[in-house]
Amino acid sequence: MTPFTAKVINIIKQIPEGYVMSYGQIAKAAGSPRGARQVVRILHSMSQKHRLPWHRVVNIKGEIAIKDDEGQYTQRVLLEEEGVTFTNKGCVDLQSHRFDI
Repeated sequence: MTPFTAKVINIIKQIPEGYVMSYGQIAKAAGSPRGARQVVRILHSMSQKHRLPWHRVVNIKGEIAIKDDEGQYTQRVLLEEEGVTFTNKGCVDLQSHRFDI
Protein backbone atom coordinates (compact mmCIF):
# COMPACT_ATOMS: atom_id res chain seq x y z
CA MET A 1 0.00 0.00 0.00
CA THR A 2 1.35 3.42 -0.92
CA PRO A 3 1.68 6.15 1.71
CA PHE A 4 -0.98 8.18 -0.14
CA THR A 5 -3.43 5.26 -0.02
CA ALA A 6 -2.80 4.75 3.69
CA LYS A 7 -3.39 8.46 4.36
CA VAL A 8 -6.62 8.44 2.33
CA ILE A 9 -7.94 5.44 4.24
CA ASN A 10 -7.07 7.08 7.56
CA ILE A 11 -8.74 10.36 6.59
CA ILE A 12 -11.94 8.67 5.43
CA LYS A 13 -12.13 6.70 8.69
CA GLN A 14 -11.99 10.02 10.60
CA ILE A 15 -15.11 11.51 8.96
CA PRO A 16 -17.67 11.53 11.79
CA GLU A 17 -21.34 10.63 11.49
CA GLY A 18 -23.39 13.49 10.10
CA TYR A 19 -20.51 14.96 8.09
CA VAL A 20 -19.04 14.58 4.61
CA MET A 21 -15.83 15.37 2.78
CA SER A 22 -15.25 15.77 -0.93
CA TYR A 23 -12.90 13.61 -2.95
CA GLY A 24 -10.70 16.65 -3.53
CA GLN A 25 -10.62 17.58 0.16
CA ILE A 26 -9.45 14.09 1.02
CA ALA A 27 -6.80 14.11 -1.72
CA LYS A 28 -5.47 17.48 -0.57
CA ALA A 29 -5.39 16.42 3.09
CA ALA A 30 -3.49 13.26 2.04
CA GLY A 31 -0.86 15.36 0.26
CA SER A 32 -2.00 15.20 -3.37
CA PRO A 33 -4.32 18.11 -4.22
CA ARG A 34 -4.89 16.75 -7.73
CA GLY A 35 -5.55 13.18 -6.57
CA ALA A 36 -9.36 13.20 -6.34
CA ARG A 37 -9.70 10.44 -8.95
CA GLN A 38 -7.29 8.27 -7.01
CA VAL A 39 -9.50 8.75 -3.93
CA VAL A 40 -12.41 7.44 -6.02
CA ARG A 41 -10.40 4.35 -6.94
CA ILE A 42 -9.36 3.75 -3.34
CA LEU A 43 -12.97 4.02 -2.17
CA HIS A 44 -14.14 1.67 -4.91
CA SER A 45 -11.52 -1.00 -4.28
CA MET A 46 -10.94 -0.79 -0.52
CA SER A 47 -14.17 0.30 1.19
CA GLN A 48 -15.24 -3.19 2.21
CA LYS A 49 -11.79 -4.44 3.19
CA HIS A 50 -11.11 -1.43 5.44
CA ARG A 51 -14.74 -0.82 6.50
CA LEU A 52 -14.67 2.73 5.19
CA PRO A 53 -17.68 5.01 5.62
CA TRP A 54 -17.81 5.46 1.84
CA HIS A 55 -21.20 7.16 2.00
CA ARG A 56 -19.62 10.19 3.69
CA VAL A 57 -17.69 11.14 0.56
CA VAL A 58 -19.34 13.38 -2.06
CA ASN A 59 -18.15 15.62 -4.87
CA ILE A 60 -17.07 19.23 -4.39
CA LYS A 61 -20.62 20.50 -4.95
CA GLY A 62 -22.06 18.18 -2.31
CA GLU A 63 -23.57 15.91 -4.94
CA ILE A 64 -23.68 12.16 -4.69
CA ALA A 65 -21.38 11.07 -7.49
CA ILE A 66 -22.53 7.47 -7.84
CA LYS A 67 -24.07 7.00 -11.27
CA ASP A 68 -26.59 4.19 -10.69
CA ASP A 69 -29.95 4.99 -9.08
CA GLU A 70 -29.73 2.29 -6.41
CA GLY A 71 -26.29 3.46 -5.29
CA GLN A 72 -27.42 7.09 -5.14
CA TYR A 73 -30.48 6.13 -3.14
CA THR A 74 -28.46 4.01 -0.71
CA GLN A 75 -25.90 6.76 -0.11
CA ARG A 76 -28.58 9.39 0.44
CA VAL A 77 -30.49 7.17 2.89
CA LEU A 78 -27.31 6.40 4.85
CA LEU A 79 -26.46 10.11 5.07
CA GLU A 80 -29.99 11.10 6.07
CA GLU A 81 -29.97 8.44 8.79
CA GLU A 82 -26.93 10.24 10.21
CA GLY A 83 -28.73 13.59 10.15
CA VAL A 84 -27.22 14.99 6.97
CA THR A 85 -29.56 17.42 5.25
CA PHE A 86 -29.87 18.12 1.54
CA THR A 87 -30.67 21.30 -0.36
CA ASN A 88 -33.64 21.62 -2.70
CA LYS A 89 -31.28 20.73 -5.55
CA GLY A 90 -30.40 17.40 -3.92
CA CYS A 91 -26.94 18.37 -2.69
CA VAL A 92 -25.58 17.92 0.81
CA ASP A 93 -25.82 21.16 2.78
CA LEU A 94 -22.06 21.67 2.97
CA GLN A 95 -22.34 24.69 5.26
CA SER A 96 -23.76 22.43 7.94
CA HIS A 97 -22.14 19.08 7.17
CA ARG A 98 -18.69 19.64 5.65
CA PHE A 99 -15.93 18.09 7.74
CA ASP A 100 -12.51 19.70 7.74
CA ILE A 101 -9.37 18.03 9.04
